[in-house]
Amino acid sequence: PTTGVLYKEDNYIIMTTVDKEKYKCILPLIASGNEEEEKDYKGPTPGELLEPLFKQSSCSYRIESYWTYEVCHGKHIRQYHEEKETGQKINIQEYYLGNMMIKNPLSEPDQEEKENPKESAKEIPTKNIEGQMTPYYPVEMGNGTPCSLRQNLPRSSTMMYICHPEAKHEILSVAEVTTCEYEVVILTPLLCSHPKYRFRASPVNDIFCQSLPGSPLKPHNLEQLEKQQEMMKMPFRRVKEEEMHSTKEEKFSSIHKPVAVGSHQLLTVGTTHISKLTDDQLIKEFLSGSYCFHGGVGWWKYEFCYGKYVHQYHEDKESGKTSVVVGTWSKEEHIEWSRKNAARTYYLREDGTQTVRMVSHFYGNGDVCDLTDKPRQVTVKLKCKESDSPHAVTIYMLEPHSCQYILGVESPVICKILDTADEYGLLSVPS
Repeated sequence: PTTGVLYKEDNYIIMTTVDKEKYKCILPLIASGNEEEEKDYKGPTPGELLEPLFKQSSCSYRIESYWTYEVCHGKHIRQYHEEKETGQKINIQEYYLGNMMIKNPLSEPDQEEKENPKESAKEIPTKNIEGQMTPYYPVEMGNGTPCSLRQNLPRSSTMMYICHPEAKHEILSVAEVTTCEYEVVILTPLLCSHPKYRFRASPVNDIFCQSLPGSPLKPHNLEQLEKQQEMMKMPFRRVKEEEMHSTKEEKFSSIHKPVAVGSHQLLTVGTTHISKLTDDQLIKEFLSGSYCFHGGVGWWKYEFCYGKYVHQYHEDKESGKTSVVVGTWSKEEHIEWSRKNAARTYYLREDGTQTVRMVSHFYGNGDVCDLTDKPRQVTVKLKCKESDSPHAVTIYMLEPHSCQYILGVESPVICKILDTADEYGLLSVPS
C-alpha cells in the first residue's frame, strides 16, 4: 500500500507456499471499526429513541405451545394460558413477570448520561444472540406476581431492547435466568439510528503480499484457482444470486424462535427449509415416514420421522455422530396414551364449526435416561403454520420433566392434513 495509517513496513510476516514460493505480507496494525462515528454521535439517547414505543401503549405477543407472553412496553410483562371448554367459561392461568414501577421508565438512565458525561462512556451491555455479541438497552421491571419458590418475593424481568432494522418490536426470547427472574429480548428498529446499538460486524482489512526474489508475482496455485473460478462464473452467476437471496432469508427467519420459560426448559429450536417436492408427493412421503423433518440450532439437532421415531444428534468432525433415541413409534402405545390425553385440539370458527388446530402423538421407548433410569419419551405436537415459503418447517423441543420431552413441529405442510385426523389424532392423505 502507498498510503494509510493502518500499514507499517516493519509489521510483516513471510509466507511460504507448498511450492516453496516466498511472499512478504504486510499486516494491518488495527481493525478500524466505527469508533469515530460512535465518538461523534450527538443524537438522541437510546431512551429517547424508544420513547414513542412506550408512549403509544403498544403490546407485543409471543405464542408458545402452552404459554402466551404479553409485553406491554413500559407497562408490564404477563405470561398466561387460556383453557376453553365447550359450554363453560374461559379459565385463565396468568402470572405477571414484571410491572413498571416508575412513571417514566426511560428518564432515569438518560438523565444520568446528560448530567454526568463520564457515565455515558461506560460499557454498553451485550448479549450473545445467534453467536453474535449484540448490544442491548435494558429496562427493568419489578413488582410481578409473588413467587412461592422465593419466599413470595415478586417476580422481576429485564427487558433487553436490541436493534433490528426489519423488526416490528417482536419478542425474540423469554428466559428464566434464575428462579422467577426473567430476561426478555425484544427486536426493535428504533435503536438502529444510534451507532452504539447496531450489530458490530468485525471490520475487514486487506493483507498486502509482495513476491520475494525468485518467486512469481502470484503463487502458481492461486493463478490456477482464479482461472477455474473465471470459467465457472458465467453459467452459475444467476444461481449464485438466488442462493444468496435464500440464505439471507433463512438467516432472518431463523432468528425468530420460540424460547420457553419456567419449568419448560428450552433445549433448542431452528427453522429449516425442505426440498421443493410437490405438495401431494410431500404429504405422502411425510406420512409414510420416508421424508423426515430436521431442525435445531446449537449443539443438538433433531430428526423427526412421522410414525417412526424422534432422534436428537450431534455431529462432530473428530468424533463423528452422537445420536440419542428420544422416542419410537408404537401405534398401540399411542392409542393407549390418547385415551387419557387429548390427541386433537380444536379452533372454534365464527360460524360455530370446529377445525383441528393441533394433533399430539406419543413416541415412547427411547434410550434409557441416566436421571430417571426410565426410557425417554416425547409428545410430538403437529401444528399448522402458514408461511410465505410453503416448505418451511420450524422445530423446537421443550423438556417439562427430566427426559420427558415435547417436540413442536410447525409447517404449512401440516395445514393440509390436520383435518384428516381421526379420534386418535392419526393423519392420512387428504382425499
